[in-house]
Amino acid sequence: MRHLKEGRKLKRTSSHRKALMRNMVTSLFEFEKIETTDAKAKELRKVADKTITWGKRGDLHARRQALKIINDKKIVQKLFSDIAPRFRERRGGYTRIIKVGRRRGDSAPLSIIELIPQGEAKPTARGAKVTKGKPIKEKPDKK
Repeated sequence: MRHLKEGRKLKRTSSHRKALMRNMVTSLFEFEKIETTDAKAKELRKVADKTITWGKRGDLHARRQALKIINDKKIVQKLFSDIAPRFRERRGGYTRIIKVGRRRGDSAPLSIIELIPQGEAKPTARGAKVTKGKPIKEKPDKK
């Protein structure tokens, strides 16, 4: 049994999985939207969110950590100069997964994973309004 085992194996060796995630996160930051299977998209979200958080930190150590994952120095530059400042006020959830159907050849479930657009607000709790980053629940009118 796989109790307390984190992550998906994706039917690959660990080195193949690592290379796959490195290539996918590089492509995601280059094109800001890619189409892949559901399972790969869910695993990619973890790596991409961690990397964007490093970009928000912006120090030398964070840049070196990002260079260990991202294959291209130009993409790391784009992450630290363009992508990370977009999410300066956001505390997480930098990516969105949209399910698009099934692949024709093997009927694998497909998804589009994309970076959240800059002006889009983060969803809040049901019935809450956001002011200065803090959700405030409205009280119902008593009659």
